[in-house]
Amino acid sequence: MSGLVVEGLTVRFGATTILNALSLAVSDGEFFVLLGGSGSGKTTLLRAIAGFAAPDAGRIVLNGVDLTGLPAHRRPVNTIFQSYALFPHMTVAENIGFGLRRKGVGRAETAATVVRMLALVRLEGFGDRAVQRLSGGQQQRVALARGLAANPALLLLDEPLSALDRGLRQETRADLAALQKRVGASFVLVTHDQDEALSLADRVGVMRDGVMVQVDTPAMLYERPNCRYVAEFLGAANILPVTVGADGLTAQATGAGIVAARAGTPGPGLLALRPERLRLDDPNAPNRLTGVLVGRSYRGEVLEQTVDIGGGTILRVARSLRDGLAAVETPPGAAVVVSWYPDASILLPCS
Repeated sequence: MSGLVVEGLTVRFGATTILNALSLAVSDGEFFVLLGGSGSGKTTLLRAIAGFAAPDAGRIVLNGVDLTGLPAHRRPVNTIFQSYALFPHMTVAENIGFGLRRKGVGRAETAATVVRMLALVRLEGFGDRAVQRLSGGQQQRVALARGLAANPALLLLDEPLSALDRGLRQETRADLAALQKRVGASFVLVTHDQDEALSLADRVGVMRDGVMVQVDTPAMLYERPNCRYVAEFLGAANILPVTVGADGLTAQATGAGIVAARAGTPGPGLLALRPERLRLDDPNAPNRLTGVLVGRSYRGEVLEQTVDIGGGTILRVARSLRDGLAAVETPPGAAVVVSWYPDASILLPCS
């Protein structure tokens, strides 16, 4: 069996259940991202895989070998922490080679591996430099090189980009994705940043309250969430209560009919609408709800407009500003029509 398999994993801290019979499979060479809010259990899952948290039930198997009872130092797994955990009294080269020296690898082989790792993370010539003299992005790359130096079967990353500023974080994401493809190892990364998850992952697992809510590709998670939590957490979708009937959908707030590309189970349901898929008064769109523009939020590349359609329901409409802010002339307080096409209607179970 190739890759990582987690079966029925339960972790309790006292009377509190952090992971609840969680199961997961990560393929060999896959970049898998664990996404969830604070307290969802994603970091505890990472620690259990690494051997830093003992499970109360279940097992962890990597490439056919049961790791559940093995201590952390005997697992073919390395972890990169949020703080990077570099040794400040060591040079870059000494940090990268630390794990190899601890394992008794010879001096010549260690030196050759360090040179190879420095090239891999684009830090040639930095081997003799003190880590305190490096930027945050460079320190992150040293931590990656140290984690990969021992050629682990699995690399775990606990929010490794959170300490970087926005511009550097975006640049480092691209480097990290390219690095994973070059080395071919399985990466499991923990984050609460949905943009990071969507841009890095082959697949994403969304966690909540110690369980895996949905596992899928980034595109399928975004376009076909399986519940309200995933729809709202990933992309902050509008949620519109509807009634599903034989002739289509009806918005509960207004009684207006709605056309969807896919049929649903008759009864109450929820419609998820992505803000960027909505328009103000597109005459060709079959779905149209009247309302009042109550607010605007400028976000640089987009303008988010909020529309009250009645019944206590507010819809957010994101408009691209590729033509500039001056092209948006509708003032707050104006009557508007929110419109969209059937394929933008994402029908969810009523939960």
